[in-house]
Amino acid sequence: MSRMLRTLLAAASVLAIAACSGKPEATASAGTAAPPTAAAASATDPGDFGPPRGEPIHAVLTSPPNVPPPIHRNYPAKVIVELEVIEKEMPISEGVSYTYWTFGGTVPGSFIRVRQGDTVEFHLKNSPDSKMPHNIDLHGVTGPGGGAASSFTAPGHESQFTFKALNQGVYVYHCATAPVGMHIANGMYGLILVEPPEGMPKVDHEYYVMQGDFYTVGKYREKGHQGFDMDKAIDEKPTYVLFNGHEGSLTGDNALTAKVGQTVRLFVGNGGPNLVSSFHVIGEIFDTVRQEGGTVEQHNVQTTLIPSGGAAMVEFRTQVPGSYVLVDHSIFRAFNKGALGILKVDGPEDKAIYSGKEVDSVYLGDRAEPNLHAVSTAAKANAAGTLSKADQIGAGKQLFTGTCSVCHQANGQGLPGVFPPLAKSDYLAKQTREHLIGIPLHGLHGKVTVNGTEYDSVMPPMTQLTDDEVANILTYVLNSWDNPGGQITKDEVAKVRAQPAAAPAAEH
Repeated sequence: MSRMLRTLLAAASVLAIAACSGKPEATASAGTAAPPTAAAASATDPGDFGPPRGEPIHAVLTSPPNVPPPIHRNYPAKVIVELEVIEKEMPISEGVSYTYWTFGGTVPGSFIRVRQGDTVEFHLKNSPDSKMPHNIDLHGVTGPGGGAASSFTAPGHESQFTFKALNQGVYVYHCATAPVGMHIANGMYGLILVEPPEGMPKVDHEYYVMQGDFYTVGKYREKGHQGFDMDKAIDEKPTYVLFNGHEGSLTGDNALTAKVGQTVRLFVGNGGPNLVSSFHVIGEIFDTVRQEGGTVEQHNVQTTLIPSGGAAMVEFRTQVPGSYVLVDHSIFRAFNKGALGILKVDGPEDKAIYSGKEVDSVYLGDRAEPNLHAVSTAAKANAAGTLSKADQIGAGKQLFTGTCSVCHQANGQGLPGVFPPLAKSDYLAKQTREHLIGIPLHGLHGKVTVNGTEYDSVMPPMTQLTDDEVANILTYVLNSWDNPGGQITKDEVAKVRAQPAAAPAAEH
């Protein structure tokens, strides 16, 4: 008999004897650690650890990006989770609203934290104001539908079911009511963490970040209320790809924070419903990644794949100060669909590791601004019919930062010999309004002479900009740096956009 076979038979005998005795977990008191079982000793086997002990515990639920505090119990408990479905209108971007379906009033839904071996009594409520029935499928549940079969809940009603948290890891939960894709696309997903019996290694910060793709009738950043577009969802062509449900959720005043030398753990989920995430933090290397939310660890990772309906845990120690940019490295999603967040790290510089801080605007675009309140103000004024030139100038200034300032510079001076100046520009002064509008819409190619100097660079078309964004940027430029003034309207931009682009020609 081989040594491996003898070892396996011996282990099986020990397990059989332990199963027959039926004592250790059942007799341990609530404040005393039970002797470790064979299941507890292995991260690859589902645990049980016996019936719950002590008084029932009401789970602490948190809204993103916050995470409930670590669990310090050394015994399994009965944990009561109460979660309410709320359908509500919220901003998806500055000046753009969307009707979300949520678990707990946020996208993603409330973070749930339990311990392996806990018995979870789950209460799902559906607000009386809801228009739709909902349920919940927790990927951390062993049972039909992950709880979906037991939790179908009509508006104004409550459902209850119980499950044993057998497997440690971080798991997605989502609604599974038909049409399932539509419920998920409207924001119905979140994370549940099942801690191992010994708990998680201590870190200085834990944050909750979850990606999702959204499908709106209007184009990216088109102002006003936007409805769900089923055709775009079926074609898997999202308008937005976002962290934590709306653009700007992790930038400006909402940025994550840490100090130099601290450890950071991110619980990163992907609600989908369609796209796979290539999660990356610009300027950081993950010391540890638990891929797909399980127990296998990978080290020194640059970018980790997170499937739709999956999650990961990433950990790293901060070394130098600055703004670290969270992105989906399918990079157009970050800079043109919204999948961008910031971790701001404060503390002393270390020139031996990094020579200095990069300019935020190079990476962040308009999200380098602390907020985009001026854009939102202009959108509200436009909807009310009270949009002023001052509103447009304020919004245009913020948008210029992200769209134009890298080439033309924040002061409009351009780069000598490379990009023409916009400041006190004789070129701008002599163009028709239609031609000015056509430059950002269709681009500009060939030689141009500005303020007596010839330039031969290329400006690509800015077709990702909406009509109101083009109007606001142009109005800002025309009224800045001693330019002639004027006001461009959204309707004028729409008219030029509808016309075919003129053949490119050199300008002198």
